[in-house]
Amino acid sequence: MARFVQIAMGSGSELSCHLLLARDLGLLETAEYLALQESTSEVLRMLSALSEKVKRPAGATRLS
Repeated sequence: MARFVQIAMGSGSELSCHLLLARDLGLLETAEYLALQESTSEVLRMLSALSEKVKRPAGATRLS
């Protein structure tokens, strides 16, 4: 499952680049770009947390 999460994170990063390109080419308004970029960042943060959870061995606890 960790591999699938990594692939999804790569796709999210690719989407971030495409959004930036679309904004720079004038295909997206700045406000629309910012909203989409924030949503993309939120999903990437969730995927990152999931990735850490999947990589951790069963029964291991996180030290704070």
